[in-house]
Amino acid sequence: MDKNKNISLEDLGYTSFFETERNQLGLTEFSVARVVSEHKEAYVVKNANGEFFSKITGRQMFEASGREDYPAVGDWVAITEMGEDTAVIRGILPRASMIKRKYRDRTQVIATNIDVAFVVESVNRDYNLNRFERYFAIIENGGVKPAIILNKVDLLSKEESAEKIIELRNRFPDVDIISTSIVKNDGLDELQSYITKSKTYCFLGSSGVGKSSLINKLLGNGAIKTEHVSSYSDRGKHVTTGRQMYFLQNGGIVIDNPGMREVGVADAGQGIDTFFDEISCAAQRCRYNDCTHTHEPGCEVIKVVKSGELDKEKYSNYINLKKEAEYHEMNDVEKREKERNFGKFLKRTKKELRDFGYKN
Repeated sequence: MDKNKNISLEDLGYTSFFETERNQLGLTEFSVARVVSEHKEAYVVKNANGEFFSKITGRQMFEASGREDYPAVGDWVAITEMGEDTAVIRGILPRASMIKRKYRDRTQVIATNIDVAFVVESVNRDYNLNRFERYFAIIENGGVKPAIILNKVDLLSKEESAEKIIELRNRFPDVDIISTSIVKNDGLDELQSYITKSKTYCFLGSSGVGKSSLINKLLGNGAIKTEHVSSYSDRGKHVTTGRQMYFLQNGGIVIDNPGMREVGVADAGQGIDTFFDEISCAAQRCRYNDCTHTHEPGCEVIKVVKSGELDKEKYSNYINLKKEAEYHEMNDVEKREKERNFGKFLKRTKKELRDFGYKN
């Protein structure tokens, strides 16, 4: 394992928040380290003494009630260093932030203790405003700041690229946007400057959008294996098979993630309300406290949609995300009841959306 004697815990992102939590949990007798990669039933952790191949204890496995009780990339953990490059994980420090999604009926932790999450979309294949909002919902719910990377802009003319940026700024006025091209090195200096020392950034997006290639450019050493996107299918391959943390020369910390085709919002209700704050504000003025914002008389959300103050597509995406989040929060009995009524709900909602002039 790598032994970097010149790095400090602060360089790895350790702050007073984690030290306070460590003291309150009574873990001061142990060393602390950060999880930099995850493997099957094992982890690589890093601190000022170097990197260690680590596993959790049997007791931790027994007491774990779900995936969130296991370490994840980005976590700070208390460890016992057993030798030159092995350690035992004794506990996980509370997380300052966490991004997770619903995947195949279970919750999947994507990364923890993140400062900024870059949602990467390329202009040529999966560019979709609704998908951006789906990512933003889980990012905001985890207490993380979202940002956009619009990649592969070399495939567009300057006019077309400018139109995409205008479209993004109109839909997401409060989200930072960086346009990039690894072919022409466009936007890479801006991206490098955006990433600051001791802060942690993760890259999210579908396969083939260029996440690993961008990180390779930032690293300057081609450390991550990448492959060309198929010219026939225009789909990328899952080259990145696990989450991995990297350390840039400017002191920034980045996490590469495997491509995600599905972005289930899990229990991201609060994140949806936070990101769609203009809708949430209108909803507070609704006549009914349990308003679904789809058909009720006196609904302020429907009112602003009809008036043109709120984008119809954004409204439609909000309704879909809220229903999905509410469904995941239900117990099994509630889900079965919901499924019996779901067909009626879809039929009614589609009719009302058509009445608003929205065509799906």
